[in-house]
Amino acid sequence: MRRVLLGLVLLLVLTAGCGRRQGDDENLAIFKYNESAGILTLDPIYAKDLPHIWACNQVFNSLVAFDDKMNLVPMVAKSWDISEDGLRYTFHLRDDVQFHEDTCFYVQSAFRQAQRPSQAKVPEPVEGPTNKSRFVTAQDFVYSFNRVVDKSLNSPGLWIFSSVKHDEDHYAFTALDDTTFQIELSKPFPPFLGILSMTYASVVPHEAVEYYGDNFRSHPVGTGPFHFQYWKEGVKLVFRKNPNYFERDAAGERLPYIDAVSISFLIDKQVAFLEFIKGKFDFMSGIDARYKDELLTYDGNLRKKYEDKIELITEPYLNTEYFSFFIDPNDPLGPDRARALRQAVNLCIDREKMLRYLRNGIGEPGTGGMIPVGLPGHSSTIGYSYDLKRAQRLVADNHLQGHLLQLTTVADYADIGKFVQSQVEQIGLQCKMEVIPPATLRSMRSNGSLQFFRSSWVADYPDAENYLSLFITSNFAPSGPNYTHYSNQKYDKLYDKALLCNDLQERAKYYTEMDSLMMQDAPVVVLFYDEVLRFVNKRVKDMGSNPTNLLDLRRVKMGE
Repeated sequence: MRRVLLGLVLLLVLTAGCGRRQGDDENLAIFKYNESAGILTLDPIYAKDLPHIWACNQVFNSLVAFDDKMNLVPMVAKSWDISEDGLRYTFHLRDDVQFHEDTCFYVQSAFRQAQRPSQAKVPEPVEGPTNKSRFVTAQDFVYSFNRVVDKSLNSPGLWIFSSVKHDEDHYAFTALDDTTFQIELSKPFPPFLGILSMTYASVVPHEAVEYYGDNFRSHPVGTGPFHFQYWKEGVKLVFRKNPNYFERDAAGERLPYIDAVSISFLIDKQVAFLEFIKGKFDFMSGIDARYKDELLTYDGNLRKKYEDKIELITEPYLNTEYFSFFIDPNDPLGPDRARALRQAVNLCIDREKMLRYLRNGIGEPGTGGMIPVGLPGHSSTIGYSYDLKRAQRLVADNHLQGHLLQLTTVADYADIGKFVQSQVEQIGLQCKMEVIPPATLRSMRSNGSLQFFRSSWVADYPDAENYLSLFITSNFAPSGPNYTHYSNQKYDKLYDKALLCNDLQERAKYYTEMDSLMMQDAPVVVLFYDEVLRFVNKRVKDMGSNPTNLLDLRRVKMGE
């Protein structure tokens, strides 16, 4: 019986096929880019950085998503309700979202058919348009989210569900019926809905995880605009258009428009840059110091010789670059003089000059607080602008002349470190700079061993709470990300009030007040707010951009 069963399954696999042979690609519209950092897995529960998020975003969908203007929009969930107390989220799912056609579905269907008694006349339940796929249900989200919180899987995304009600073995994820999914929180957390847009929260079918086992990392099955076709690790990864994708444009045409996505893995960024210039790649994100002057003027504009080949797209990036002070309660300067020192350092840095000559104009001067440009709560007037005389006066009035600052940074940031060092020394302070490996810096900042050190924060989710939580007392390092050890009771109380406010505009007022209060105490020197920088081949049409630098290819078109 077992041989018959296995034979039936094998026959179905061989005759059904999955339509994913490489075939002739000459007439296909293929979007090509290089990923020098490499990709280790295509399982969304491990997508913790941009290279993995970009790849997984082509294959998977979440309940909700952010559009290019950072508006939260429906995805697999067509609508949702939030209880008045902010503890219960109920999602109403689309009923037309199906998983990619894949072997895992018709193998399991074959097993079920083979296991039926021979006299049985009852047909197999209809689970989708064919036995090669099935529609998504609420139970799939229960399964997918439980994978994220399964400690044996060690997902770095476990934290996204930290506010969900749970005990040691159970999280409050519930399928009320096939198209109604509910989550209960242990306490209100207004940014939670946005967190559900993250790649970690993608929906996956249990059939694929069970069928492929550990190989699910290299054979993903999702619901996204492209399905997996081919991966030779370290060489090339190919996704093909999902012909059954559920989204359509305003005219009713099914997305995506292009036929395939091809990702190469050239490690040498200089080689990849030259291939991009030759037209072998369609897209390049960011810019390496080795060729920034080749492409950009000091004002951040594309050089004229490339204007006929390349389009430059810029966008505020939810990334704040800064230097941090460690606030030592036993500082011999005392709290008032120590604060005056931090304020003076903030005032003496010419951020516009720094950006022009060290970054070719990429970024916005950090004259606001920690909240970057593009997020509700940002204000450009609550930080520090260049004011050399005021900085010198603070140093003189507080008898800080000759005080030694120990600045610690990493090699990639050494040029900015040297610039800050020179600016600090012109107001009568001493500044010694040390360059150490990134891992060493991370370790030393956690245990409070650094006085003045390089920092940055890229938003995990597009809400200012993600930045302001870095400075609440309960987040002191090493158990939390408050490496400055900044503590202010008024700030902490405002933070708690903001978390009880579901109205984004009202919450943004709390955020601005918190940011302003913190910047008066100056535990950080905000240097600049980064920018998304996209270089796009002119044959690519309708390439969007967004403050999270998410690679969205659903509406991209390819010309000649």
